[in-house]
Amino acid sequence: MAETLSWFQALILGVIQGLTEYLPVSSSGHLAIGQALFGLNNGEIQLALTVLLHVATVLSTVVILWREIVWIFQDLFRWQWNDGTRYAVNILISMIPVAIVGFFFKDTVEAVFGNGLLVVGICLLVTSALLAFSFWAKPRQRDSISPLHAFIIGIAQAIAVLPGLSRSGSTIATGILLGNKKECLAQFSFLMVIPPILGEALLDVKDMAEVGISASLGGISPLAALIGFIAAFVVGCLACKWMIDIVKKGKLIWFALYCAVVGLATIAFAC
Repeated sequence: MAETLSWFQALILGVIQGLTEYLPVSSSGHLAIGQALFGLNNGEIQLALTVLLHVATVLSTVVILWREIVWIFQDLFRWQWNDGTRYAVNILISMIPVAIVGFFFKDTVEAVFGNGLLVVGICLLVTSALLAFSFWAKPRQRDSISPLHAFIIGIAQAIAVLPGLSRSGSTIATGILLGNKKECLAQFSFLMVIPPILGEALLDVKDMAEVGISASLGGISPLAALIGFIAAFVVGCLACKWMIDIVKKGKLIWFALYCAVVGLATIAFAC
């Protein structure tokens, strides 16, 4: 069992996180697979690494979608009911389900994460089915995301805390099935995750502080932490832009096939 994280492992896991956070293939599932292949079974290292890489990908979202974020805040501070305010309210509504899961079912979710790669493989197959179904469904498209649809998409995000169930895949596919325009969904999906991930990171930092930050980071050298962070950030920026274009073109079926193959391989490996 590896007790420390090397710079090479940090690089690979950072690339995995940056790429899979936006592509609909489950970053948590791929990180779990990567950590298992590297023999990283130290829970403190896994927690610290998760916080580090998730903050990096949140930062990449802010960099790529900064114009949309500035637009939302500009409209908010006009103190009027306008498009930006409506968008912000929808994001807040989408956060309700994941906040409920975080506050009341955090221990249950963490227990599921500890069940090994079999759960990851099964959830990857669920992701594959959801992406395939959204590819073939042809609902009537709506011009904007309603508060009700934002809440339902938020439910999909809350369920996608399960390892192997893609958050971006679940939220985008759910939005497509509800009849929302693909052009709006990727942007909304990436923006709605910023507050929950930052909130979760703060809670994880609190957990790390309880055992000591230095102890939690003991298995991660400054060089490994820096390399992992930069890798997740740079690849995340590229993947975010790429995914927005992919959703607009409606080519999610290829990710459905990929998740099916990886899911079956993961189940076989776990068994």
